[in-house]
Order: sequence, then structure tokens, then C-alpha cells
Amino acid sequence: MNRYRIHHRNKFVQITEWGDKHSPVIFCLHGLGGSGLTFIEVAERLKNEFRIISIDAPGHGNTEPLDSAEEYEMPHLADWLNEVLNILGVDKFYFLSHSWGSFVSLFYLMKNEERVMGTMLIDGGYQTKRMKEETLEEEVAYYEKDFDEYVFDTWEEYFNTEKAAYARWSPRIELAVRDLAVESGGKIHWHASGETAVNIIKAMHKHETIDIYEKLPSSIVLLRATLPMSWDDYRNKTAAIFEERTGGTVKLIANSTHMLHWDVPEVVAGEIRENWGRKK
Repeated sequence: MNRYRIHHRNKFVQITEWGDKHSPVIFCLHGLGGSGLTFIEVAERLKNEFRIISIDAPGHGNTEPLDSAEEYEMPHLADWLNEVLNILGVDKFYFLSHSWGSFVSLFYLMKNEERVMGTMLIDGGYQTKRMKEETLEEEVAYYEKDFDEYVFDTWEEYFNTEKAAYARWSPRIELAVRDLAVESGGKIHWHASGETAVNIIKAMHKHETIDIYEKLPSSIVLLRATLPMSWDDYRNKTAAIFEERTGGTVKLIANSTHMLHWDVPEVVAGEIRENWGRKK
């Protein structure tokens, strides 16, 4: 694993890489609050077959936040990503994304289809806001409070809380969880701020992926979580709309939560090999 920073638009962007530079590239974009190490479990399984490039998105991890709320809107983020890929010298690649990152990836795909050899969404990109009862104002208030008030006195307290939140734990997940937080002023808190979270939530409401489904290629694969079962009605409805309008493939992954790539990383790696392996 190699971690380094590049300079883009007068800001630093954190990059994490696995694998050989001559192997096919999988470019990874994490979800809200995550970091490039979110993909560590999958990347470690595939590093002998692919070059995996995973970034810390703006305002996350060790990548500096953008200067305005407008810059977090989907079309602008797609352009930002394209510039990052140009700096990295990546021409064609497979796009692997999770949660919010999948929403961004679909807008990127719409604008830059010629560069993307395949797209795989990890439980993201299909959950339209229009079918939720929660208003924009309610969601903004929740995320601002959630991100800014998630504060701990010690690393032990932070890790114990995080460990209890996931279906599975491992040394690699622990490393990824450590990467989500920073110590400042004697307290442990998220790298990503409430302001960054609010800007992203507003952008997701303004630019809905459901409006661009018909403009996307049918080669998209969505790996959909199945837990908790109480979310099934909403997930079933939105995934069905996604599948019908994009012509893509939706695969329900047994015993998986929204953090599907942590719950069953071997399944995700298997899907990647099946869809993007060299035998293809």
C-alpha cells in the first residue's frame, strides 16, 4: 500500500494505491464521512490483479475541503474527479464506489463514459431522495449535528463505539476506522465536518441520479445491501426503478449492510473478478 498527496486546484488531495502500475486500474470513491482506506479489505484481495487507486474525497481524510458549497454539486465534482485522474495519468479505468461516492460516479459516467470501462456501485447511486419522507431541512439538521457532535475523549472510546456499529471487525477495518478521525484540542472527532456533510446532502437533493438514469450505459452493476430488512420496501422500490431505467444489473448480497464491502469483501472481490477480470 502506497499513500501520497497530489496538488490540485491549490489544495492537497490524498491518494492511496495498491498493486502494480501496469495492471488495469480500479478507481475508488468512498461514501460520506469515509476515506480512501474504506476500500482496504477489497483492495488487499485484488492488488495482485489490478492497480487500485482510492482517493480521500474533498473535505474527507487528508484531502482539504472545497471552497464553496457549489463545488460539491455533482457536475462540479465530476469535473474535479476528471482533473484528478488527468494528474494521475489515468486514461481508462474501472469505477468502484460506495454510497455517496456512487452518486458522484454516475454523474461522472454520464459526462465521461469513454474513460470508464466498467462501473460497480456498492449500495449507492439508487436511493432517490424523492421517495423518502425526510425533508431536505430535516436531513441537513441531522447530518450537521451527527458530524459535528461525534466527539470522544479518547481513542479507546472512539474505537469501542465504532466497533459496535459494524457487523464485522478486522485489523484492516480498524486501520480504516482510524483513518476517519483526527485528534484535535484533546478530542477525537471526524475528519469530515458538519459543513462538508451539509454541502454534500444539499448537492444530492439538487442533482438526483434518477434524472440521468436514461443517459447511462447498461453495463452498470449495483451490489445492493439486504440488512436491515426494515429498509427493504424502500430499497426494493428504488433499486427496481434504477434497474428498469438504466438497464443495469442489480445483485442482492446476502447478509450485508450498507457497509457491504466490509461485511463481505470476498464477495465484492469475486464480483470484480467476474465482471472485470483479465479473462474478459
